[in-house]
Amino acid sequence: MGTATESMDTERLWGGTVAALFVALVGGALVFPERVYYGFVWHYFWGPVVADAKSAQCAVYADGSVSFLSDAAACRAAAEPVAYPGYTLVSEVGYALTMLLALLGVVFMLRRLDVGRDRGLFYALFPYMLFGGALRVLEDAFDGLSAADAAISFPWNTLIISPVIYFTMFAITLAALLASVWLRDSGATESYYYPLAGVGTGLLAATLGYLSVLAFTTDNVSFHPQITAVVLVGATLVTWLTWETVERYAPEVNRGTGQMGLVVIWAHAVDGVANVVGIDWARELGLPADLVPKHPVNRALIGVGEQFPEPVIQLVGTAWPFLVVKIVAAVFVVWVFDEQIFEESPRYAILLLVAIVAVGLGPGTRDMLRATFGI
Repeated sequence: MGTATESMDTERLWGGTVAALFVALVGGALVFPERVYYGFVWHYFWGPVVADAKSAQCAVYADGSVSFLSDAAACRAAAEPVAYPGYTLVSEVGYALTMLLALLGVVFMLRRLDVGRDRGLFYALFPYMLFGGALRVLEDAFDGLSAADAAISFPWNTLIISPVIYFTMFAITLAALLASVWLRDSGATESYYYPLAGVGTGLLAATLGYLSVLAFTTDNVSFHPQITAVVLVGATLVTWLTWETVERYAPEVNRGTGQMGLVVIWAHAVDGVANVVGIDWARELGLPADLVPKHPVNRALIGVGEQFPEPVIQLVGTAWPFLVVKIVAAVFVVWVFDEQIFEESPRYAILLLVAIVAVGLGPGTRDMLRATFGI
């Protein structure tokens, strides 16, 4: 009885926190639109999404209206607030906090549905992590197509632009989970894992199929399968070397996560290797130009790589520090998730690992597929 009461109190505390944040944000935006909405929400969160959706260099707010500029110099000369496509440190912190609140809410929902205590949920959600990255590439492909050829145009394309796509993917995955649990409860299937994984796999296959059609029917999209091969082989090799090293010299690191830890490391290896390949070796692998990093942390780490002597840069490029940091961080995460965490809060531990894998595999899949389809 005490445990149930404590659980309800925790849910109320979560609900109250979410409601308070929502009221403060919406109320502040209504009362102080210039400072709260345009100076904060629009500047760091919505403005970058719209600028990306419009394929603009930046979006500028002034005198009650928003304009979209295609000239980088004009963007630099414009008065704040100016929103650029991509992420900022402020937005990344905001999205991280939002993700943690959302995960807590999902934990409460899983508890009420009586699912998610075992590791099958982790593996059933794996296709959705790949699907999210592939779906984001669709919007990249639509940028160069006419409104008639693009399946989704503004404003609907904002739903598949980072970071809004994370909320879109959350809604899709939640719907698939609820439907799969309903199928299990109705007796149509013994486990909800299989229909859940099946929906994700089907969505991934459909997205990749559509990208392939665009590659052979439009000039904006091409096909470079060697990119995918190099990234997947490289990431798998890095993962194997990391896993074997940990197993040999610090086996206690893997005791909590088990094989899930292998997936965590592989997901972030894909992200790291995709960055190295796209930023430093895309030209050598047949693309007309190297990719440009959008995340501030990624750009900062590339700056670290640029400080090395020219012979080192010529040999290994400048993006390799990002790969090193990703692998070190992934191993640290695997170590933190020890056996005690899974015993005390299995649902929260599994969902956190799902989010951690998605944070690596989503952007990694996007970078890999962008290069693969020459977008």
